[in-house]
Amino acid sequence: MTSFASLPLKPALLASLDTLGYAAMTPVQEQSLPPMLAGRDVIAQAQTGSGKTAAFGLSLLQSIDADTIRLQALVLCPTRELADQVSKAIRKLAANIPNVKLLTLCGGMPLGPQLASLTHDPHIVVGTPGRVQEHLKRGSLHGGGIKVLVLDEADRMLDMGFSEAIDDIVGRIAKHHQTLLFSATYPDEIRAVSARVQRDPVEVTVDAPVTQRPSIEQRFLLVELAQKLDALAQLLTNERAGPAARAQALVFCNMRKDVDAVAQELDRRGFSALALHGDMEQRDRDEVLVRFANRSCAVLVATDVAARGLDIAALPLVVSFDIAHDPDTHTHRIGRTGRAGESGLALTLVTPREGPKADNIEQVLGTPLRREVLKVQPPRGKTLQLAPMKTLVIDAGRQDKLRPGDILGALTGDAGLQAGDIGKIDVFATRAYVAISRELANKALERLRAGRIKGRNFRVRALG
Repeated sequence: MTSFASLPLKPALLASLDTLGYAAMTPVQEQSLPPMLAGRDVIAQAQTGSGKTAAFGLSLLQSIDADTIRLQALVLCPTRELADQVSKAIRKLAANIPNVKLLTLCGGMPLGPQLASLTHDPHIVVGTPGRVQEHLKRGSLHGGGIKVLVLDEADRMLDMGFSEAIDDIVGRIAKHHQTLLFSATYPDEIRAVSARVQRDPVEVTVDAPVTQRPSIEQRFLLVELAQKLDALAQLLTNERAGPAARAQALVFCNMRKDVDAVAQELDRRGFSALALHGDMEQRDRDEVLVRFANRSCAVLVATDVAARGLDIAALPLVVSFDIAHDPDTHTHRIGRTGRAGESGLALTLVTPREGPKADNIEQVLGTPLRREVLKVQPPRGKTLQLAPMKTLVIDAGRQDKLRPGDILGALTGDAGLQAGDIGKIDVFATRAYVAISRELANKALERLRAGRIKGRNFRVRALG
């Protein structure tokens, strides 16, 4: 394992790495950072959780001149949720560099506040292609000084139809810049993008050592089409699926309309289930992601693209209600479980007509997959599977100078809760979300409504 101290990094960045507890580099960092720091273009195949964000974050921060007030680095992400995660990670790495300004520019958010923030150029912009393209066209974002362009999860950006927007953005920024492309897969479309936007890139492909690979049990379960909903409900409750099913589960459907239908049916059967797909309003998507991440939702039913914004370390169960269209997507799905050293269970429902897809996945993976006929039992009435937490929404956020510590203080002070009763706290620009143990959520809601947070009264309500 190679230390970050072996790299020619600014002392401020090494100090941040030390504070964050990053001592040794991950394989993708070890292979990609030296050429990136040398100014080379890089195309890297890297999965979520491989350390890629820290890799390109360190590289672009190394190149930034904080004394020069102009846009110098641009990171494009497929979704707002991923852009938010990347922004937070880069801010942590930049903590010891004075006066670095980073802006997150994504669609689904009002344009006015973004235009106001762009009155003075940021050093770094992290955003989605559509909104970044809009600002470049308006002239509110100036790309002439960009030194580094990062395309993060490039395969998903192409899946979402951003290819033309990316080409247009590249044509509107400084001609001579470094381009860093990160993708979980290398389809022909990614190769074509690399050929258009990169110059002699260094190629990095990292396979995790066998000892580091997550412990994921895969099963292909053969069912009739008419039995799929009963089969899913059975898997989410059946003792055979073990403790994983009683914790949280992520269910994948191929079509948005099926996501809604499956989530509604699970809700009718007593499951704490929510839907997530691209047709939803951004605010609704944010709330669903927050509720699943803070354990206020037991089952999330999602499309593949929408689930890209999800970052859950300990997700024990993934179910493909519809088999994935291709092996790469199947690999992405099962990779959502078995992370952070945890074991995971990945179940795929396969109807008779989907047999060829299963054969193709098996062939590409190069390993036989366990297949069994699932004996589906008739439903036994409503099953109550409530999530352990409940989410409270506070109509105030960063714009009101509200911090997680302020919320925690109000709950453990006037509201009288113990710290152990309070879960994840997420603070957005105009809203904040806090997870409370379900049995104490009503008490917390009443106390917050009657009391004050940071000396002020804010509107507080419960979700779900």
